[in-house]
Amino acid sequence: MTTPTSLDHALQAIADPTRRRILLALKQSGAGSPSALIAGKKGLCAGDIEERVHLTQPTISHHMAVLTKAGLVEAVRQGQWRWYWRNEKALRRLVKNLRAQL
Repeated sequence: MTTPTSLDHALQAIADPTRRRILLALKQSGAGSPSALIAGKKGLCAGDIEERVHLTQPTISHHMAVLTKAGLVEAVRQGQWRWYWRNEKALRRLVKNLRAQL
């Protein structure tokens, strides 16, 4: 996330309030909520995200695709479930790059 293009994609991804709510839900996934340890990271399945942000599955899929494409969220399919977690390294890099640009 060092190129201007990748910074632009990340900023466009977090410009939407729903995607910021999703990132917050993923951040809070360890706080006494149903979550799973996938690839050594706490994650939520799409259904759990659906319940937390009160949107339909197709809408959640769209937002998760945008966040994943921007590199802010990672995903893995496990059986019929798709699990998501925040890419903390990319989020820290985003903040660092934004500070450097402003």
